Amino acid sequence: MKINQFAVVATPFEKQLQELATIGFYDETIQNAYSHGARAIWQALLQITFPEVPDGSIKFTDLIADEHQTLAAFFNSGGPVTEQIFNVVALQLLGFVPEQDYEVNQATVVSRHLGLPLYRKAGRWDADDVLTAWYHLLTSHTKYGLQFIDDLASRGYFLKNNVPLFFNGKAMATFDTTNLIKEVVYVETDVDTDADGQCDLIRIEIMRPDTRRKLPVLFTASPYYQGLNEQANDAKIHDVNVPLIRKEPHRGTEAEVTFVAPETALLATMPIKGVTEQTVETFKPHSTVDLNNYFLARGFAVVYAAGVGTRHSDGMQDTGSPAQVASMAAVIEWLAGNRTAFVDRHSGQTIAATWSTGRVAMTGKSYLGTLATAVASTGVRGLETVIAEAAISNWYQYYRDNGLVIAPGGFPGEDMDVLAELVYSRMQDAGDWLQTKAQWQNYQQQTAQLMDRVTGNYNQYWDARNYLKQVKNIKVDMILVHGLNDWNVKPRHVYQLWQALQQQNPTIAAKLYLHQGQHVYINNNRSLDFADQMNLWLSHKLYGVDNQAATQLAPVTWQDNTQAETWHTLTNWGNTAPESLPLMPNPHEMHFEDWQIDEDFVKYTKDFRRWRNLMLTIDDDQLDVNRAVYLQEPKNEPMVIDGEVTLHLRIKSSSNVGMVSAMLVDYGLASRLGAVPTNQGGMIDRGTDWAPTPLMELQLTTPTPFKMISIGHMNLQNRTAPWQVDDLVVDEYVEIDLVLQPTYYRLLAEHQLGVVVYSTDFEMTIRGNQDISYTIDSAHSYVQIPWHTGKNDRR
Repeated sequence: MKINQFAVVATPFEKQLQELATIGFYDETIQNAYSHGARAIWQALLQITFPEVPDGSIKFTDLIADEHQTLAAFFNSGGPVTEQIFNVVALQLLGFVPEQDYEVNQATVVSRHLGLPLYRKAGRWDADDVLTAWYHLLTSHTKYGLQFIDDLASRGYFLKNNVPLFFNGKAMATFDTTNLIKEVVYVETDVDTDADGQCDLIRIEIMRPDTRRKLPVLFTASPYYQGLNEQANDAKIHDVNVPLIRKEPHRGTEAEVTFVAPETALLATMPIKGVTEQTVETFKPHSTVDLNNYFLARGFAVVYAAGVGTRHSDGMQDTGSPAQVASMAAVIEWLAGNRTAFVDRHSGQTIAATWSTGRVAMTGKSYLGTLATAVASTGVRGLETVIAEAAISNWYQYYRDNGLVIAPGGFPGEDMDVLAELVYSRMQDAGDWLQTKAQWQNYQQQTAQLMDRVTGNYNQYWDARNYLKQVKNIKVDMILVHGLNDWNVKPRHVYQLWQALQQQNPTIAAKLYLHQGQHVYINNNRSLDFADQMNLWLSHKLYGVDNQAATQLAPVTWQDNTQAETWHTLTNWGNTAPESLPLMPNPHEMHFEDWQIDEDFVKYTKDFRRWRNLMLTIDDDQLDVNRAVYLQEPKNEPMVIDGEVTLHLRIKSSSNVGMVSAMLVDYGLASRLGAVPTNQGGMIDRGTDWAPTPLMELQLTTPTPFKMISIGHMNLQNRTAPWQVDDLVVDEYVEIDLVLQPTYYRLLAEHQLGVVVYSTDFEMTIRGNQDISYTIDSAHSYVQIPWHTGKNDRR
């Protein structure tokens, strides 16, 4: 096991004492013990370290101080306190079991191997050493994923007095979550998505500790929050077993596809009939976000909104639209005191967020993180920061790519209208559905036309949902989190946003976390103190704690793909100049065809994972006819691929249509991190008996012969731009630059980097099973790889 802690703030001794005093570990009793030396003060500290019992000294016989004596015996012996003895006890307090997890005589070595930030000093310790060591111990992670001080809090150490308390720059779990205030209000937006001439009202649900103190807010915008229409969603999935069509050549311009917001009509607002300080509705919490639960116990309020076109709100559901984004920005305006909200949808009684400090952060993964990014791009006042995980930055590159209809990994046939159908939760109330059904169906027909599955071209509909064009409006510091093996929201989304922030908003403090998982949260990861880091960040951003968060957190934190439980801090991502390499040492024409016999075609449509595995397996010739494989010569030292790999191909099609797909592959037998986290057999308490969540970790697999690193797709008629349709002449070479998904990947020495070129991707593209053959002029094709040794890129 290895624990990577980046949120431990170096603290001078005098401030350590002040902070220990604030949390009860430097009270009068401990100060009186100070004059009696190291052993006495350590004993006094340990006596209050077991909140389950009145006197912790009864636990001393359960612990050992060395191989020969219990902790109780040690205190009776009068022996000196040393680093070794302290660490033996510290590891036990952190949940590690002697002789199972570590050898007792190796406690100090083991603590360093684990990465624990325990105090180091040889020789005999004095009282100051013990106090410093105790401070460090409280910031150290337990075997079960919590700081020791948070572990104590989960066992009842802190009085739940609903008063904010900070230790080592982070908020402590001092708020009572057993009696949360749960209330509902309806925010009036400036949009009218159901075209009734009235401003749409959207329902928001609030959870907050019962305190008279004003609280900062975590807001999660989740269209999923009010329920899902899974049956209706499944019925709307598009058929992907359709042929690639020829498109009429069109030399379009970017100006033609640039979205211009229409002038908005003056909308009617709800008449105000009174003002109240008391809400009238409550709710039962559901579909909560783990990180939000963590902060509820630490003095933050939490707000959820599903937005327009969802249950108990007005409007139509329009995936990623400016109106949907505006409706979510309106919530922040109300929380900041700049907008009207009502206690219900009919009385006209308004209510203000008098309990809010007006300082708001947005959180969430996937669609939730997407809307957080989108709202940040509006520049709305009151938003202080965003924690966006696996977020879409450009919807075109989620459901389309280079003129092709592309599915997010694992979801063939999904599209903008399908997702909208999933979250149009108004249909779950029969009366509301009766009144809105006809309008909704017409709205969906319009969406299907605008999103254009026929051509797959970029147009004004997609441009309106391209938040990268609004990066210049982002005024808040950003936390971005993404999986490098996420083929749902692919890594390009975070990469392009990261690059745009660096170029357009260099004054914005952006922090990037790149993990090796798929489409997953890392809030409950065992090997990284992610929740601690977000605590440091939000304590600074929303509570104003001076904790050096901006400099303490690295620009980039990357999970190593070659070692378990290993994270590195980096200075940047994607700033490496590419090296151009020929595809093969003795270039010649390579041919592949895009056709399967009916039996195999049906088999692969039903099991695209099996198809992909066969495509990647170079010593299996079942799909040789469907691919061209290029292998680079192995390097004699590890290399890091840092950014986007570009494949330049001179290629021709036997038809007047064509599409090209490519995978970048690591060939070489090795144990690799699995992309799906596994339960480590423990639960993380998010407060005191509050919202436990499984402790998770990505683990090494048994050795495998290859791994797909990246992927890319292109319609050969959109080789110039996604909005321009080029002609494609039968058997006439064209040149393309296919940019693959970005990565930060360590290729081990003696491994071979491979490029597999093919056409139909049974998981992601349409599947027409057309009899088309392709020829690559390998002599005039090459690959551009941004790589380096990785030795000089550490922070």
